Amino acid sequence: MNAFPYKEFKKIVLLPTLLVVLCWIIFSINYFFKLDLFHFGVSPRKINGLVGILVAPILHIEFNHILNNTLPLFVLSTMLFYFYKPIALPVFFWIYFISGIWLWVGGRNNDIIPFYHFGASILIYGFSTFLFFSGVFRKHKQLMVVSSIVVFLYGSITWGIFPVDESVSWEGHLFGALSGVLVAYFYKQDGPQKVEYHWPDDDETDIDYMQTDDIISQEDIIIEQENLPNTNPFPVHYVYHFKEKEKQ
Repeated sequence: MNAFPYKEFKKIVLLPTLLVVLCWIIFSINYFFKLDLFHFGVSPRKINGLVGILVAPILHIEFNHILNNTLPLFVLSTMLFYFYKPIALPVFFWIYFISGIWLWVGGRNNDIIPFYHFGASILIYGFSTFLFFSGVFRKHKQLMVVSSIVVFLYGSITWGIFPVDESVSWEGHLFGALSGVLVAYFYKQDGPQKVEYHWPDDDETDIDYMQTDDIISQEDIIIEQENLPNTNPFPVHYVYHFKEKEKQ
């Protein structure tokens, strides 16, 4: 039985763990020092809101907000680095920045009271749609199982992309989800692929008996193997007969 690959597992969960820990550190600093860091969220179409593209996904203000995001963020990012290890890092950063840029361009804002969009749910929606559509685009049975697991665990978050609750950044969810679909399609030829089994045609498996027979040009060849080592009380005698194929 093979031992559990702890070293490999540590590498897989390293970035997801650091990401979650970073979110909690920033939340704790903001909570204990009352810094109002929400101003570093994405404020669409505002110059000072550009910094949110870098900061918004790891910024949380309320305890329930970060608590609800912690487990999905860790689980989905771990699945990304486990099942798509060769491309996980570029996929992570593309989803991170594409969703932030789109949110800055198309998110809600108000000239009187500015809106600030932040929270790891932007990444959660991006990772979930990537994991789902990547298996579908590749037509990879094992990865489609992963897609089904994502739907089972987090399928209900689909409602978050609609403007049901105005206090929630549904645009962040929407653009995160769209970025996941885009990146899944862009990387469909990279990383794990469906295994294609090729069964050779009859023409490929037929042995060219004419060429084999042409090598044996004599009418009868008798090869006798005698004088075998006396390892058995009953001597063994092998006789092989080869005949040339009759010409038609």
